[in-house]
Amino acid sequence: MSDAAPPSTSAQLAHERTDLASDRTVMAADRTLMAWIRTALAMISFGFTIYKFLHVFGESGTVHLRRPESPRNLGIFLATLGTGSLVAGLIQHVQLLRQIHIRVLRTSVTFYVACAVVVLGLTILLGIVANVGPF
Repeated sequence: MSDAAPPSTSAQLAHERTDLASDRTVMAADRTLMAWIRTALAMISFGFTIYKFLHVFGESGTVHLRRPESPRNLGIFLATLGTGSLVAGLIQHVQLLRQIHIRVLRTSVTFYVACAVVVLGLTILLGIVANVGPF
């Protein structure tokens, strides 16, 4: 008696290949979302750093800026741009998953990290605008 597995039908093979294709598409969407996260973090942190760095020098009197509100405005712009771009990336990610009929709740850790970075961006933006918070 042979222990060989029964031959697969063409329908079973097609189903397995379709599942693998959908997994590869989800992984590609996650990689794209990670690129959005990386870009947003760079913009948010750069805006915050410019704001804090030039704000400290402006208060100490070592640097005299022609427009003292410029570091704040640039920090707000970059933090808004970074947070907004990540929100756009999240929307794109969710739309793609819905398009290929993947439940959004089945997403990977990348989705939740992106949501956390959006919250961080909003917190930093609030800190720059209202001058409140731990920053």
